[in-house]
Amino acid sequence: MAEPLLQVHGLQAFYGESHILHGVEFEIRKGEVVTLLGRNGVGKTTTLKSVMGIVGHRTGSVKFEGQETVSLPSNRIARLGIAFCPEERGIFASLNVEENLTLPPAVKPGGMTVGEIFGLFPNLQERRRSQGTKLSGGEQQMLAIGRILRTGANLLLLDEPTEGLAPVIVQRIGEVLRQLKARGFTILLVEQNFRFAATVADRHYVMEDGRVIDHLTAAEVAGSIDKLNEYLGV
Repeated sequence: MAEPLLQVHGLQAFYGESHILHGVEFEIRKGEVVTLLGRNGVGKTTTLKSVMGIVGHRTGSVKFEGQETVSLPSNRIARLGIAFCPEERGIFASLNVEENLTLPPAVKPGGMTVGEIFGLFPNLQERRRSQGTKLSGGEQQMLAIGRILRTGANLLLLDEPTEGLAPVIVQRIGEVLRQLKARGFTILLVEQNFRFAATVADRHYVMEDGRVIDHLTAAEVAGSIDKLNEYLGV
């Protein structure tokens, strides 16, 4: 089999004296959608930030396309083709939709054009001249995802993209993730909403206390609902 696009082995992460990740292990193959599941505070977001190199300190191994990145700064990691969409979205309130989209630099060839992004998110095209402060929560999430698609990154790290959104917006984001997968993007998704995650992901890693404690393929989910409910506190 081909080498995984992302390989994480023995990943430890610290914020100051706080030890958050305790040997996280997982891998993602090109073109997959993979989720990190678990209750609040188990280290899912810290795992994304550690892959991106934006934690206080990390050790272990994070290989992207076979290259070790654990000692690289986050700007170098981004230029390899990894993009992070944080839960807080980070929309620039004083800029309009189109300005927000065109602000990030292209880090690799092959990024989507603004027109292609508007094709994925027609709402954004309608609001292209609206300031960030005037957007709904769903529109801000669409903009946050759209913004990283311009960069040319082929691995997308998405932190809680459906948090607090109306069901119709959640459904639209699911459709977009399936379209991105069809276009060849690889996606690592942190999600609290397991029902949503189950509709888009090929595989699921379950985290607890800063570790990965289980792994399920999409085909195994139906027979593991009781175990998942126990893990997730549903």
